[in-house]
Amino acid sequence: MDCLLLLQQILVVLFTVVFFWKLIKYMWSFTNIEKEPVRVLVTGQIGYAIVPMIARGAMLGPDRPVILHMLDIEPAAEALKGVKMELIDAAFPLLKGVVATTDVVEACKDVNIAVMIGGFPRKEGMERKGVMSKNVSIYKAQASALEEHAASDCKVLVVANPANTNALILKEFAPSIPEKNITCLTRLDHNRALGQISERLNVHVGDVKNVIIWGNHSSTQYPDVNHAIVTTGNGEKPVRELVADDRWLQTEFITTVQQRGAAIIKARKLSSALSAASSACDHIRDWVLGTPKGTWVSMGVYSDGSYGIQPGLIYSFPVACAKGEWSIVQGLKIDEFSRAKMDATAEELIEEKSLAHSCLN
Repeated sequence: MDCLLLLQQILVVLFTVVFFWKLIKYMWSFTNIEKEPVRVLVTGQIGYAIVPMIARGAMLGPDRPVILHMLDIEPAAEALKGVKMELIDAAFPLLKGVVATTDVVEACKDVNIAVMIGGFPRKEGMERKGVMSKNVSIYKAQASALEEHAASDCKVLVVANPANTNALILKEFAPSIPEKNITCLTRLDHNRALGQISERLNVHVGDVKNVIIWGNHSSTQYPDVNHAIVTTGNGEKPVRELVADDRWLQTEFITTVQQRGAAIIKARKLSSALSAASSACDHIRDWVLGTPKGTWVSMGVYSDGSYGIQPGLIYSFPVACAKGEWSIVQGLKIDEFSRAKMDATAEELIEEKSLAHSCLN
C-alpha cells in the first residue's frame, strides 16, 4: 500500500514537472517571435551618418528589425547606391531591407518613421528669404508624399534647417498626420548643453539631466539649467548650485551652446554629422520607448500655449515620453531672465512663420 502511494506521488511530481516544462517552452516561444520590422525613412546625404546607427539598433532598440528607406536628389543617385551596397556588406542582423531611391513616392511608401535631414543649405551671398523659399518647396513636396503614402501613424522628425519652420510647413501640407507626430530636432542642442555642464563640473555626462532648450533651433535658442540636476555621491544636486557661477551660466554657457554648430563648421569645414545623427537617434528612441521617470528631454513640438508661447508654432519645450507619446512638462518656474529669452526666440519663430507663408504665396 505504501509503495502504491509512493508511486502515485512520484507520478504526480513527474506530471507537474512535464506540465511546467511544456508551459515554459510555450511561453519562451512567444518571447522569441521576431517583431515586425519598422520602416524608417532618412532623407539627404548627411543622413548617411545615421543609417548604420539605425541598423545597429541605436534608434529603436536591439530587438527591433528595421527596413531603411533612403531618399536623395538625382545627382546623388550613384552615391546612394554605394551606401546601399555598404549597408548590405555590413550584414546588420536587424536590417531586413533597404530602399534607396530618388523617387519621393517610393521613399515614403508605408514608412512608420521619417527622419527629414535633406534640405537646401544657405550658401554664401544668399538672402534668408531665398533659403526659406527653397526649403518651403522641398518640404511642401515631401509633406504631400508622406500624406499620401506613409503609414497613418507615421512619426516625423525634421532635422534640416530651419528645422522648426520646415516642420511647420510639413505639418500644413500633411494634415492627416497628427500634429503630435510632427517634431523637429533640438536634442542636439540639449545634448550639447549636457556636454558643456559635464565638462565644466568634470562629471560624467550621464550624471547630468533635465537641462532645457527653449524655442528655435537657431542662435536665439535658450539653453536653460535652472531645473537641471547632477547625480553625485551625496545624491542629486542642482546644476546652478554646483557650478556656482551665474555669470558663466547666463553668458558663456548659453553662447557656446547656441554657436556650437558654427564652431564645428569652422573646425572641420563641414557641419555636424556624427553628433546630429546620434541626437536624432536619441530623439526617436525616447519618443518611441519612453524617457526614464523623473527625466525630461528637449523636443521641438507643436505649441499648445504652454508657458505663454503662441499656439501654432513648432517650439522646443521640455517633454517627457511614454507609450510612444510626448507631453510637455508643466509647472516649471520661469524667472525674469528666462522669460525674456523664451519670448525672444518665440518672436524669431513668428517672423520665420510669416516669411515661410510669404514664400508659399
